[in-house]
Amino acid sequence: MTIFYNKYKGEVILLLVTVLWSATFVIVKESLTDISSMLFIGLRFLIAGIILLPIIIHKKLDWKHSNLLPPIFLGVLLFIGFSTQTVGLKYTSATKSAFLTGTAVAIIPILQLLVEKKRPKTGSVMGVAVVLIGILFLSGGNSILTLLSDIAANFNFGDFLTLICALFFAMYVVYLDMLSSRYNFWMLLIIQIGVSAFLAFVIALFFDVINYEVLRINFTNQLGLGILYTAIFATLITTTLQTKYQRFVTPTKAGIVYSFEPIFAAVIAFIFLSERITSFGLLGAALIFVGLIISESYDGIVKVLFEKE
Repeated sequence: MTIFYNKYKGEVILLLVTVLWSATFVIVKESLTDISSMLFIGLRFLIAGIILLPIIIHKKLDWKHSNLLPPIFLGVLLFIGFSTQTVGLKYTSATKSAFLTGTAVAIIPILQLLVEKKRPKTGSVMGVAVVLIGILFLSGGNSILTLLSDIAANFNFGDFLTLICALFFAMYVVYLDMLSSRYNFWMLLIIQIGVSAFLAFVIALFFDVINYEVLRINFTNQLGLGILYTAIFATLITTTLQTKYQRFVTPTKAGIVYSFEPIFAAVIAFIFLSERITSFGLLGAALIFVGLIISESYDGIVKVLFEKE
């Protein structure tokens, strides 16, 4: 077990990150009945930053001699990914949102090639293809054709925002891979969280001024628990683990691991909301798992076979 963990530590940690993310689907959905979306995002990042601040002060980081623009840009990417998905859900269905967000797994290897000049391995590309099919089955419910025709015929503003989310999340994954080895971990972490909190509050005020989304908060126990969970578990812990451990995994494989989010979300919805997953959904979940196995093992198996020859 120890050997397995040491070999796949990065994948295991990112899988835990995905589990923590998946639980937010139900929590955020319920919380947004009592608070405006941008204010919710701002509060979750602000609380995460406040909790982290004593550690940052203790670390005595060298801010004067560091180029802060790349980490700030990383924080911008993180915020845009969060905000476009949240606002997009106001205009599109959760089903289409899940599928369109999942397309990030196909964008990541393209960006990795264009930005980092790194060509993904054959196993990773094959794994991405299988995972995409799995996401399609998982999101399609009882009919994949219905989902695809709905996207094609009724493509709306929410769908567009969700595609923007997928693009920026893919950019975030690739850019984090580039910066994680060049910057102090704690500096990279606090800048991401701080920038996201700042932008969320600025956009919240802007939305209120233009009457797009009026600032509102009706503090309830449900909202309080929602903010605390997302701030501590789905923001502070997940961003910490992602920033620290994603560098042990290629961006393409990281994208495949993150594709497990709808599977865990479906399991949580089944446990807490009694929502049943369809046969197509089960097949999709299986295909996503198979895609991960292919990405991890294909190149190794081919190498062994050719060495024997």
